[in-house]
Amino acid sequence: MPASVRRDAAALAGELTGLRRQLHREPEVGLDLPLTQQKVLAALDGLPLEVSVGRELSSVTAVLRGEPGGPAVLLRGDMDALPVTERTGLDYASTVPGVMHACGHDLHTAMLVGAARILAARQAGLPGNVIFMFQPGEEGCHGARQMISEGVLEAAGGRPAAAYALHVASAQYSLGTFATRPGPMMAAADILEVTVRGEGGHASVPHLCADPIPAACAMVTALQTMVTRTFDVFDPVVITVGSFHAGTTDNVIPDEAHFLATVRSFSPGARDRVRAASLGLVADLATAHGLSADAEYHDGYPVTINDAAEAEFAGQAVADLFGPSRLGTQANPLAGAEDFSYVLGAVPGAFLMLGACPPGADPATAPFNHAADAVFDDSVLPDGAALLAGLALRRLAKPH
Repeated sequence: MPASVRRDAAALAGELTGLRRQLHREPEVGLDLPLTQQKVLAALDGLPLEVSVGRELSSVTAVLRGEPGGPAVLLRGDMDALPVTERTGLDYASTVPGVMHACGHDLHTAMLVGAARILAARQAGLPGNVIFMFQPGEEGCHGARQMISEGVLEAAGGRPAAAYALHVASAQYSLGTFATRPGPMMAAADILEVTVRGEGGHASVPHLCADPIPAACAMVTALQTMVTRTFDVFDPVVITVGSFHAGTTDNVIPDEAHFLATVRSFSPGARDRVRAASLGLVADLATAHGLSADAEYHDGYPVTINDAAEAEFAGQAVADLFGPSRLGTQANPLAGAEDFSYVLGAVPGAFLMLGACPPGADPATAPFNHAADAVFDDSVLPDGAALLAGLALRRLAKPH
C-alpha cells in the first residue's frame, strides 16, 4: 500500500502544483471564499463524492462512501489566506492587493484534493467512509467551529473514528520532514482587553487628577510577574501585551488607558486559571490605584490536543510511507494556535507539521509562516496528499 499511494500521489504532482498556484494567485480572507470554493469544486468534479457547501461560510464537505457499516475518517484542509502584502517576487504571486497565502493554506487545499483523488481511485473495497473538510476562516474566524455546527462531523452518518490534518511550515522544519507529538500540539490563544478609567487633567498637577497610565503600566508588569509566580514552568503560560494606547500629548493626563494582550496556554486547566487570575489582578490593581478598570477576556482557539494513540499512529504512518528518517521530533508544543482544535475536541485525532522550506534556504533563518516573504516549496504537495490518504486507508483498516 505505501508504494502505490506514493506512486499515485507523485503522478498528481503537476496537477496539484497547478491548483496550488491558482489558489495562490487569487487568495481570499475569512469565511467568504467564493473563488476558492469554485476552484475546489472544479477540482473535485467527476469524483464519486457526495459534495455539499456551507450555508453561512464558503466551505466544501465531500464524502467518499466505502463499504457500508464501516467507520469514517475526517481529513481537514484549510483554505483561507491572510491580510498580508506579498513580497516573494514569485511568478505566481498574489494578484490581490493586500492579501497573501502567507500560511500555506493553498498547499493544504491542494493536498486534500490530491488525497480525495487517491482515495476515490480505491473506493472499491474501502472499509469505511472518508470526510474531506475544506474549511474557510482558520485565521481567527473559527471556521472549524462553524463547520461543526453545520454538521461536518456527521456528514458520513455517525461521528468519525478519527480526524487528521497537517500544516506546512516555510521555516523551522527541514524540507519534507513531518513532526507530531502526543498531547498538546499547539496553544490556546485568547485576548485580554483592559481599559483603565481615571480622571484627566493638566499634567503639572497629577495630584488633582486620577492618572490611568501608571496603573495600566503596573498591570502590564504585574501580569508578567503573575505568570512566573503563579504557573508551573512545565505547564506554561505566555502573556504578551501587543497594544498600549493612552493620551494625546505630553502635558495632558488622559481619562483612560487601554491595552491588549495575547494569552497563550497549553492545557485547559492553565487556560482556566490564567483567565481568572488575570481578570482578578487587573481589578485589584485598579482598586489599589483608586481607579476603575473594564477588563474582558475573549476566548480564542482552544488548545490543540493530539490523542496520544492517534499521534503515535500518525507517526508510524509517516515512517511506513516515507521511512523513519522523514519523521522529525516535536519535543514541545508550538505557541501558535489552530482551530483544528475544535475538531480534536470532539474526535480523537492528530495534527502534524510538514517542512516546506525551499531547497537552499536555511530552516533556522528562512521567513516563517505569516511573513510577507514566506515561501513554501511545491515539492511537498504529493507527500502531503499521500500522507492524508495513507492515514485514512490505514485508520479505516484498523480493527475496532
